[in-house]
Amino acid sequence: MAVTVAVIGGGAAGLMAAIHAARLGAGVTVFEKNDRCGRKLRITGKGRCNVTNHCTRDVFFANITGNARFLFSAWDRFGAEDTEAFFEELGVPLKVERGNRVFPVSDKATDIVDALVRECRRTGVNIVCATVAELLVEGGRVRGVRTSRGEMQFDAVIVATGGVSYPLTGSTGDGYRFAAVAGHTVVPPTPSLVPLVEDGNFCAGVQGLSLRNVRLSVHDAVKNKTVFEDFGEMLFTHYGLSGPLVLSASAHLTDMSPGRYTLFIDLKPALDEKTLDARLLSDFKKYQNRDFLNALSDLLPQKLIAPLVRLSGIDARKKVNAITREERFALLALLKRLPVKVRGFRPIAEAIITKGGVALREISPRTMASKKAQGLYFAGEVLDLDAYTGGFNLQIAFSTAVLAGESAACMIE
Repeated sequence: MAVTVAVIGGGAAGLMAAIHAARLGAGVTVFEKNDRCGRKLRITGKGRCNVTNHCTRDVFFANITGNARFLFSAWDRFGAEDTEAFFEELGVPLKVERGNRVFPVSDKATDIVDALVRECRRTGVNIVCATVAELLVEGGRVRGVRTSRGEMQFDAVIVATGGVSYPLTGSTGDGYRFAAVAGHTVVPPTPSLVPLVEDGNFCAGVQGLSLRNVRLSVHDAVKNKTVFEDFGEMLFTHYGLSGPLVLSASAHLTDMSPGRYTLFIDLKPALDEKTLDARLLSDFKKYQNRDFLNALSDLLPQKLIAPLVRLSGIDARKKVNAITREERFALLALLKRLPVKVRGFRPIAEAIITKGGVALREISPRTMASKKAQGLYFAGEVLDLDAYTGGFNLQIAFSTAVLAGESAACMIE
């Protein structure tokens, strides 16, 4: 008689787990609280869905922010190449873009969701749009689930409910409650890959300005060291900073005590200080009779000039030919290390992913099985796992889901 498996959550991890359990002959039912599966997956990558990163094993693990060793077995069973092959076989052509990010050729996240749902149907997975109210746990074993439609018995249950980011898509922390009922420890969820709030008002003065090809570094005053540095794109907003660089930086920030973190933006990373100073001298000679405020248009975006001039302390109406060597060096320092102090994260509901979740010491890394309750498995963001942007978090979801689905189908603890 076939093993029966309930999968709670019809997102990336849930659908992948269901497919792989069904492929091994299990009778699988997916419970999705929304009226359709994959609501969060449909909006990832700005609606394009960065399904994975076309990278080596070493690069993948270098992009996991913590607990990377836990994923060794999951990656070895189903890595990035496997993810790419899986979707190509389901009829979704993929392409590799900058940073080895992998997207569907169509640039439509819906193609990824539709392919997963089609494969669920092909393999006989039953998708039920109903809310799971609680797990049925008796004598240290999961017996099934209680839903809005009543109690249902299953041999195994996979919790793939996500975290608490983007709650309107259904990620409201249900999995943490299920885990706790089964005796698990839950590491308190915090936002990761989330915009940052400025401690000041510089950003508000340039809100809407997007910078490309800049270098961002983050200094931690408590540890007295740089905790993040990378090159790419960022965005000034009314509250502070956002964009790919900033989201990645946020994964390195922990306790937001006052004055702890300062972000430094290198506006001209392609130029060392000597070369940039020569560029300044050239521009100053070209515009020597202009006011300082009107002499930087060749160097900076128009929106950034006035705020940067104010920050420099140089009189905006001072003639360029009267600017001193010390003032020029002060401007040079700003161009290479524009400081922005931050005081907090935007709300967790705006985070791309959640840091924290079910404690990994209580999960078998070889099977994704609970060490607290027999027949219980976990996959995806509900676990205390997260990574940087670039497709790595979806790969975590897929890798853990395949392992959970196959283990549940074979009742491997």
